[in-house]
Amino acid sequence: MITVTDLALAFGERYLFKDVNLKFTPGNCYGIIGANGAGKSTFLRLLSGELKQDKGEIIIGHGKRMTVLQQNHFAFEEHRVLDTVIMGWQKLYGVMRERESLYEKADFSEADGIRASELEGEFAELGGWEAEAQAAILLSGLGVPEAHHEKLMKEVDEGVKVRVLLAQALFGNPDILLLDEPTNGLDLDSISWLEDFLIEFPNIVIVVSHDRHFLNAVCTHTCDIDFGKVRMYSGNYDFWYKMNRILTQQQKDLKKRNEEKAKDLKEFIQRFSANAAKSKQATSRKKILEKLELADFVPSSRRFPYVGFKPERDVGNNVLKVVGLEKSFEGDKVLAGFDFTVNRGDKIAFVGREHLAKTSFFEIAAGEQKPDSGDVYWGQTISHSYFPKDNTRLFDSDLSITDWLKGHANSDDDTYIRSFLGRMLFSGDEALKPVRVLSGGEKVRCILSKLMLSGANCLILDEPTNHLDLEAITALNDGLIEFPGVLLFTSHDHEFVTSIANRVVEICPGGVIDRYMSFDDYLRDKQVAELRDQYYHGHVIAEI
Repeated sequence: MITVTDLALAFGERYLFKDVNLKFTPGNCYGIIGANGAGKSTFLRLLSGELKQDKGEIIIGHGKRMTVLQQNHFAFEEHRVLDTVIMGWQKLYGVMRERESLYEKADFSEADGIRASELEGEFAELGGWEAEAQAAILLSGLGVPEAHHEKLMKEVDEGVKVRVLLAQALFGNPDILLLDEPTNGLDLDSISWLEDFLIEFPNIVIVVSHDRHFLNAVCTHTCDIDFGKVRMYSGNYDFWYKMNRILTQQQKDLKKRNEEKAKDLKEFIQRFSANAAKSKQATSRKKILEKLELADFVPSSRRFPYVGFKPERDVGNNVLKVVGLEKSFEGDKVLAGFDFTVNRGDKIAFVGREHLAKTSFFEIAAGEQKPDSGDVYWGQTISHSYFPKDNTRLFDSDLSITDWLKGHANSDDDTYIRSFLGRMLFSGDEALKPVRVLSGGEKVRCILSKLMLSGANCLILDEPTNHLDLEAITALNDGLIEFPGVLLFTSHDHEFVTSIANRVVEICPGGVIDRYMSFDDYLRDKQVAELRDQYYHGHVIAEI
C-alpha cells in the first residue's frame, strides 16, 4: 500500500499540489490524468522519491519493491539488452554480477567458495535461474526480436530501447509499478500485450497515459489532477469522463439558475430596500444573495480546443487511384507494386508495423515525394491537405503563430485569425509566440488549424495524436467523426482508430490486407491474422 497524507509541493509561490490525501492498494491500476502542466509526471516523481515534497508524507509498505519506467533511453548503452531488463530488479542483478565475478577470479579462495555458496542460495531463491528466460518473454511480448536480446543497447535503435526499458520496469513482479507514458513508441500489438499483462498484474500500478483505450482497458481507478488537488474516482477513464461531463453540466445549470435568481433578487432589493413595509423582506433576500455570490462554483481547468473540418466542396465519385507504386529507401523496398483505390465515404486507418511504408505512401499521395515508379491519380473534385509525422521543417521560422497561419489561410484579417487561434487555445499574447519555440502539442494544434482553414475534402493524417493531451485528442477525435470528407490516417491510439475508421489497410512485406470493417473486428478476424502471418513469413498461398 502507498499512503499519501497532506501532500504539498510548490514552485515559487505557485502550489502544484496542496492537501493531497490518497491510498493506493494492491490489485488496482490507477490512471493519472490532468491537463498539460497539471503535474502528472511530477506526481510520479514524488511517489518514486526522485522529487521531495514540501509538506506531508508518502508512506510505502516496508520492504516493498518499486520500479519506474526509465525516461533516459541512453542510460544503459554498454549493457546487453537482456542484462538491461534484469537490472530492473537491482537486488537480483547485484547477486548475479557478484556471483559471476567470483567465478571469474583466477585465485578463487576458500572464503570465495563460502561466499559463492551463499550467493548460489540467494540467486536460486530470487529466481535467478529463470531470469534470462523471463526477460526474454517480456521482450518478445513487447515486440523485441530474439536476435536483439544479446546485443548491446547502443547497437539497437531507439524504438527497441523504449521497449527494453519498459520490459525492465515490468521485470521481476515488482510490488509497485510506476509507468509514465508506457505506450509511447509501441505498435498496437505491443500495446495489446501490455494491456493483457497489466490486467493480470496482481500488485499496484500507477500510470500516466494519453491513450484512452489503454486507460479504459487497464485502470480500476482514475486520479484527476485539477486545481492543485488529486481526486481519486473508481472506474476507468471513460467512466470518469462521462461522470465529469454530467457534473460539469449540472454545475453550469446550477450556476445559471443561481445567476437568474441573483438577478431577480438584486432587482427586488433595489426596488424595495427603501420601502419601509418591505425592508425586512429585502434584508432577508440580500442575505440569500450574499450566500449565492459566495458560493464556490469552481470551473474545470480542462480546455478543449475546437476542431472542425468543413470542406469547401463535396467529394465526387472519383477520389484516388494508385497504380503500381514502388518506393525504396537505402536499398530496401518499402512499397512494391502497390495498387489501391480510395472511394467516396472512406475513412481508412493504415495500421501495422511497416511505419516507413505508410509514411512513404502518404508523402507520395500528398505530393511531398516522388515514387520510384507507378502513378497516383486524384479525382477532379478532390482537394487534399496533409499532416506529416515529422513537422520540424514547417516551423523553421521566426514568424509568430498569427503570421504563420496567415500564410496558410485565405484571409489576412487579423481579427479572424486571432479569433480562430483562440478557439485552438492560443489566446492573447500566446498567438504572438514565434513558431520556432512551440512545444510538440502546440505545433500539432497549429497544423490542425492550417488543415481546418484549407477547406480540403480529403485529409491525410500521419500520427496526428502524437504530443496531444487527452482533451485535444478527444476534440480531434470528435471532429474527424463529424468530418464529411475522405480520410486516410495512421495512429497508435486504439480508441481513435476504432471510433473513426470504416476501412482498415495493412501494408505487409508480402502484400496488402484491405478490409471494410471496424478496427476491433479487424483485430479479431482469424482470416486476417492468418494472411498477415503468411505475408510476414513469405508463405502466401492465396488471397482471401
